[in-house]
Amino acid sequence: MADLFGGEDIGSNTAPDTAPLADRLRPRALDDVVGQDHLTGPEGAIGRMVAAGRLSSIILWGPPGTGKTTIARLLADAVGMRFEPISAVFSGVADLKKVFATAKEHARRGEKTLLFVDEIHRFNRAQQDSFLPFVEDGTVTLIGATTENPSFELNAALLSRAQVLILRRLDAAALEQLLDRAEALMAHPLPLTPAAREALVASADGDGRFLLNQVETLYSIDIPQPLDPAGLSALLHRRVAVYDKDREGHYNLISALHKSLRGSDPQAALYYLARMLTAGEEPLYVLRRLVRFATEDIGLADPQAVIQCLAAKDSYEFLGSPEGELAIVQACLYCATAPKSNAAYAAMKSAWKSARETGSLMPPQNILNAPTRLMKSIGYGKDYQYDHDAAEGFSGANYWPEEMAPQTFYTPTDRGFEARVAERIAHWNRLRAERDA
Repeated sequence: MADLFGGEDIGSNTAPDTAPLADRLRPRALDDVVGQDHLTGPEGAIGRMVAAGRLSSIILWGPPGTGKTTIARLLADAVGMRFEPISAVFSGVADLKKVFATAKEHARRGEKTLLFVDEIHRFNRAQQDSFLPFVEDGTVTLIGATTENPSFELNAALLSRAQVLILRRLDAAALEQLLDRAEALMAHPLPLTPAAREALVASADGDGRFLLNQVETLYSIDIPQPLDPAGLSALLHRRVAVYDKDREGHYNLISALHKSLRGSDPQAALYYLARMLTAGEEPLYVLRRLVRFATEDIGLADPQAVIQCLAAKDSYEFLGSPEGELAIVQACLYCATAPKSNAAYAAMKSAWKSARETGSLMPPQNILNAPTRLMKSIGYGKDYQYDHDAAEGFSGANYWPEEMAPQTFYTPTDRGFEARVAERIAHWNRLRAERDA
């Protein structure tokens, strides 16, 4: 895998002229790495380790193209360790055994091994466990690289023996620095207008490797006049947003959508909805989450919300993409701008808890049906008050088990339609109190 970031002394790089641009811009010191100063700087975790001359095992977690492989290589050089790289995509238990055996041989000669495992999350649990004894006895210092959340993808035992360091998505300043280094190496500026240069940086979406590959394409073509953004777009393909529908990006964006809806921010909610759908998320998944939101966070404050979401599902299934996506947008905006209440959700949790705790208490006999003579003879249905025959259609009877005091699970808010529900409940409570007085 090509390294990403070139040093300032580009002219003395030893990579051949025929090597990919990213390889020719490979850094030879941690100071040359861009965009990760919070780790590689003097006060960063990696900077402190290098200054002390001693590494602990590390998991490098970050988006593609942010320098994980580069940093691992430079760490080995910085502390004088032999660098042993493997990829979890192409390696199995047999390969690991060979690596550990070789590391033991070098350890006997006083040589320490830095084992770099790219895409470590692709090893299964048993394979991850195989690292533990060799990390514990110092045979290897493990540097794992992953784009996935280690909390979900790595064993707790492995995480307890390694420090998780988070690499940041490269910002515009870091990507501009890469462009400057590429132009210095190639000895002439990129054939782009200032606006097109900004568009090129934006298209990389924080991925330095992708940016340098695009730059290499531009230098490989004879472009007589600087390209504007439209010309650049016609020449290069825009990078598809990083999004894996069963991994971290998926859950991050659906969480952001839900929280934006709950916070009544229709603009942010629409942005995250667009992020998901343009990245290829299944529209029906988004619709299921909107229905859930309508019942959890709106409830009776606006009973139309869940109807809007279900109507959006029917509309999408009827129209298909892309026309049907407008119905999803409408449901999203309706939910974002609706009055909010989680009273029904809170009531459900409270009632479920009470049901588990109280077990099999019998309801009062007066509200039990009595379809047989025996049941009537033992009191089923006795003194039942038919509410429709009572004044105001309300009898005020007791519906709770005799062994249990009446409970309050649902407390409506004063927002939206639920304010009217609150008025009704308060009215019935007054009638009940007057009856019991």
